[in-house]
Amino acid sequence: MAAATPTSYTDKVIVSDEVAEFSPEIIAEMNEHLAKYPPERKRSALIPILMLIIQRERGWVDNAGVNFLAKFLDLEVTDIWETATFYSMFNLRPVGRHHIQICKTLSCKIMGEPEITEHICSKLGIHPGETTEDGKFTVSLVECLGSCGTAPMMQIGYDFHEDLTIETVDQILDSLR
Repeated sequence: MAAATPTSYTDKVIVSDEVAEFSPEIIAEMNEHLAKYPPERKRSALIPILMLIIQRERGWVDNAGVNFLAKFLDLEVTDIWETATFYSMFNLRPVGRHHIQICKTLSCKIMGEPEITEHICSKLGIHPGETTEDGKFTVSLVECLGSCGTAPMMQIGYDFHEDLTIETVDQILDSLR
């Protein structure tokens, strides 16, 4: 097996020959997604399988998961990485159990995102892009989460939290500890 090395494109992508293994139940779930598309269009299952299964099962999109998916969908590894590195919904590094994604676009910024971000980071003792030492929380600043009318907002896991105030942020964080 080749040693894992950062690529010259980005320090987020590690290249190795390792291939992930999944249980028969997970393989069956992948096949259910694959069955939604014509056989000649199995590449169309890339995003759902990458997001709903690889990232869910492994916690992030790692090289072993990408290698597995390339073989499973009969694609090149670069096809998988093109997609994974393009969309911000894919985690290219391990994230905390609670991944706090704070919308940083204009509506949220105008409605108080900078104060919300500062408060969250101060309370957790980390900066955007970092994970707490206990591995519980990761904070990321992301592009529009599509909730401009209820700004500022953040997403934790798959849950949206809108109309944020310092008080509601404290309640949300306290409930996750």
